[in-house]
Amino acid sequence: MQRESYRDFDATELYCPKCKRSVPVRKRLLLILQNGDKYDYTCAYCGTSVGNKVVIEKDNTRLFI
Repeated sequence: MQRESYRDFDATELYCPKCKRSVPVRKRLLLILQNGDKYDYTCAYCGTSVGNKVVIEKDNTRLFI
């Protein structure tokens, strides 16, 4: 039986093509999808989008208010 050693990673620094170096990033919710959430990572200095990720919900229980 193998245990999960982690659930999810969040990037703290990514390469920015405009700044031409590794920079701190800001994570923001971009879309709420039926099976999970899509996040966008932007450069903390120039605001360029440097990546994205989709976090898939294991259970499909959601609460919308």
